Amino acid sequence: MKWFVHALKNTFNFSGRARRQEYWMYYLFGIIISFVIIMIEEMLNLKFSPEVGILSTLFGIIFMIPSLSVTVRRLHDIGRSGAWILIIFIPFGAIVLFVFTVLDSQPQTNRWGPSQKPLQSDSSYSV
Repeated sequence: MKWFVHALKNTFNFSGRARRQEYWMYYLFGIIISFVIIMIEEMLNLKFSPEVGILSTLFGIIFMIPSLSVTVRRLHDIGRSGAWILIIFIPFGAIVLFVFTVLDSQPQTNRWGPSQKPLQSDSSYSV
């Protein structure tokens, strides 16, 4: 939950870097919240039409800018420009964007700032 709140605090921050953990925890809690909202809509019958719920539409609109922000910062973390987010508008572009989001962070400082990931020593891998 702390990563979801962290991403919401950085809603309009499109600079800097976001680790994989921040990115995926943000989306995990977003999906859980969406599921809860859909269940509430079904129980209370809060719908514009049979397919479109009032609360889920509102949540989707509110969720849009923080989602763009954390995705751009995730792209920065792997050394890509935030403009790569536009790849979703071409066929199979969402697959490429998904692959980018699962790549490991660049360990060194890049043009978007220092790595947020703590360095691990090789001694932690001893058998």
